[in-house]
Amino acid sequence: MLIQIDLTNGVPIFLQIVRQVKYKVAVGALMPGDQLPSVRQLAGDLRINPNTVAKSYTELERAGIIVTKRGAGCFVAEKTVIIEKEERLKIIAAHVDRALTEAFHLDIPLKEVETLFHQRMEHVKERSGQ
Repeated sequence: MLIQIDLTNGVPIFLQIVRQVKYKVAVGALMPGDQLPSVRQLAGDLRINPNTVAKSYTELERAGIIVTKRGAGCFVAEKTVIIEKEERLKIIAAHVDRALTEAFHLDIPLKEVETLFHQRMEHVKERSGQ
């Protein structure tokens, strides 16, 4: 399971993990019954404190996204809670923010970004048959 931590964005690391796992469940990259890495393994992979991963897993369990099976590990819940619209919008907002920041640094005018956004929307609509 690929989790990427950004130490520069101001979002606590445990929350970055929570959001990324929720996202992976929402898009089907993690399926019900899939096992998550152990706390120790993920902490080692990310080079962070195991308590941070444990806090993330506790939050995910509280939200009904994962279940912990004593002695076996953490798994995506069979009946995962649907991610609320507000949370889904936060995920999209983060992507939009990154794209706008890139455009700013590449000195692309906002009007051109808007035009590109609308073009891409039309392209996606055509591909999905809408």
